[in-house]
Amino acid sequence: MSGLEWALLAAMVGLATLVLVAISLGARALRRIGSVTVTPPSDDPAFVAEKDRQEQSLAALRTAADEASSSVDTAKSAAAAARADAAAAKAEASAARAEAQRVLDAARAEADTVLDRAHRQAEQDAEQVRASARRSGEREISLLASTTREQAAEVERRAQRMDERERLHTEEAERLAERERQLTAKATELAARKAALQAREAALTEAEEKLKRELERVAGLTADAARAELVEAIEGQAKREAAILVRDIEADARNTAEQRARHVVVDAIQRVASEQTAESVVSVLHLPGDEMKGRIIGREGRNIRAFESVTGVNLIIDDTPEAVLLSCFDPVRREIGRLTLEKLVLDGRIHPHRIEEVFETARHEVERLCQRAAEDALVEVGITEIHPEMVSLLGRLRYRTSYGQNVLKHLVETAHIAGIMAAELRLDVPLIKRSAFLHDIGKALTHEVEGSHALIGADLARKYGEAEEVVHAIEAHHNEVQPQTIEAVLTQASDACSGGRPGARRESLEAYVKRLERIEEIAAGKTGVEKVFAMQAGREIRVMVKPDDVDEIGSAVLARDVAKQIEEELTYPGQIRVTVVRESRVTEIAR
Repeated sequence: MSGLEWALLAAMVGLATLVLVAISLGARALRRIGSVTVTPPSDDPAFVAEKDRQEQSLAALRTAADEASSSVDTAKSAAAAARADAAAAKAEASAARAEAQRVLDAARAEADTVLDRAHRQAEQDAEQVRASARRSGEREISLLASTTREQAAEVERRAQRMDERERLHTEEAERLAERERQLTAKATELAARKAALQAREAALTEAEEKLKRELERVAGLTADAARAELVEAIEGQAKREAAILVRDIEADARNTAEQRARHVVVDAIQRVASEQTAESVVSVLHLPGDEMKGRIIGREGRNIRAFESVTGVNLIIDDTPEAVLLSCFDPVRREIGRLTLEKLVLDGRIHPHRIEEVFETARHEVERLCQRAAEDALVEVGITEIHPEMVSLLGRLRYRTSYGQNVLKHLVETAHIAGIMAAELRLDVPLIKRSAFLHDIGKALTHEVEGSHALIGADLARKYGEAEEVVHAIEAHHNEVQPQTIEAVLTQASDACSGGRPGARRESLEAYVKRLERIEEIAAGKTGVEKVFAMQAGREIRVMVKPDDVDEIGSAVLARDVAKQIEEELTYPGQIRVTVVRESRVTEIAR
């Protein structure tokens, strides 16, 4: 029996016991009630209460008996259901055992079949392997046989080549022996001819001496005197032809120099104009945010049109984050436009009427700054009694640059340099400083008046009552007019000193780096060079050579070659010093 059947049986036994106990208790109570012979009076409350209690107990017992009977019935039905389930379970177990037996039998049969098939497959595979091995062996044997045949043929061919080579060597030996015999015969013949030539040469020498003595006797001159006279005549003719050639070359150079110079200047302007313009005519104004660009443009672009028409400055608004560009060739007008836009951005109110108001304020502010900068420069240089219009023009140079050098600061620097040179030469220092300080004043009007800034500046100086020496120094500082006075010459010299000093003027960083790299490449490409150092912004180059590979004379030759190649290949301001260092070091340790 299963565990479920045992549990049902135990439940049935418990319920039966409970029913029997209840029945016995009920029977006992009935007997006790029936055994009472004395019937108390019906009106006795105690009797009535006892009777009620007994009736209640009897009803409770009957109820318990009924519940026990129902429980017994339920237990019986449960037992019947349990027996039915047990029978079903037995049937299922029997079916499962039968199915398991069937599956086991099928598995055994399948295993036998698979085992038999595996045996057959193994035999087939073994047969295939044996056949494959047999075929592979046959191929190897055939390959070895063919290789052996090829090797035998190669050995035979090599033997034939060796026989042929031996035959050729024999023939070559015979030819060499024959050639040696011929050379011996020719050597004998040459010895005879050499003896004959020596005898003939002696005869010719003797005849030449006789002829020479006869010529000296007839001409009355010795051979050395005749040679000197001939050389002198040829030298005079060569000098005359060289002088004619030099004169023709100089005339041709004078005729073509000006035209070639114009071409060179035009090419230089064409190459650097775009880059220099981009650097010198554009200002950048940073914005607090990109949304400010829309306010600057305004509705349908009215703000930007009003700004450009009022200030005369082109406003470029592109994809650059938080920045706009202001472009104008007039640096003062560009600065007024930049200051106007800066004030508008800070204020936040941008409309055409407000632009005009802020522009007037910015213009007066820039004029005050220019006036103050010109007065400070005049005080620094020590110049007084100058026309107010000249002061205004000098102030405009505060925003003008030349190759990155501020023009007003350049004028102050030039005046100081000219004053120092004038003091050393015991000349009129104030006059020369005045000439040097005013020499570039024409640059304040180069965008308004056509012509060279030197000639424009000379006209301004003459207009506002400057001395003739100052006017001439201004107009001659770039050789538009030939300098005729000491003041003009010193103005030229001080201008060159200020503009040519290292760091005064800017050049492209890329061109600067390429020039330094090319200088080092030129020196490093020479034989015996160990290290190369470009110093002082490329104005000096130190070349370290290996002392074992380059001697003292070689060092001098190397320095000259490097300098000449730099002159031929590179373009640079000023001069470059090439220093070759040859150093021998011997180190010993004292122990």
